[in-house]
Amino acid sequence: MSTQSVDLAVILAGGLSRRMGQDKATVSLAGKPLVGHVIDRLLPQARMLAINAPAPLDLPYRMLPDTRSDRPGPLAGILAAMRESTRLGLPHVLTGPVDTPFLPADLSERLAAKAAPGCIAVASSAGRSHPVVALWPSALAEDLELWLADPQNRKVTAFQARHPSIVVEFPLRDGPARPFDPFFNVNNADDLARAEQIVEAGGWD
Repeated sequence: MSTQSVDLAVILAGGLSRRMGQDKATVSLAGKPLVGHVIDRLLPQARMLAINAPAPLDLPYRMLPDTRSDRPGPLAGILAAMRESTRLGLPHVLTGPVDTPFLPADLSERLAAKAAPGCIAVASSAGRSHPVVALWPSALAEDLELWLADPQNRKVTAFQARHPSIVVEFPLRDGPARPFDPFFNVNNADDLARAEQIVEAGGWD
């Protein structure tokens, strides 16, 4: 079911993938690249979809490279998402990482329901926040640009602490043998094996 509650969602695929040993976006999970799973999760939830990545992924979506050359981490992708949102005249942009194949189907709906002008809505589960899974006010782009000018400023949580934010809790999901976190991220081969088990068990959607 479509729950298009945001105009733009951006998949963050600009990481170095050191622990995985290859580009996470192209890692195969159940015969489909990870980026394909995240697209399937976010596409019904936003009117437009874009991907933040350093190189084209041969996909029919707008590619947003980092606007900074110093590879300052996920905040650079978030800045690129904010810049695109601003270019389109949109008030907010939703971001999610490329290594989270089980994002909630009501992610954008629930974050947008809590969003307020100038306030960041951040996803959480099991009492733990997921700072890059968030709905960001586009107007924060200028402050983020200035923040990243200092090489000491790289933590997403530190930037979020500069601005009003609200945490939106999501429940765990039923999975094989035990519940799993819908924000489960695939960082290494063991995580990939666990994700394969979840997909094979079915019923998680």
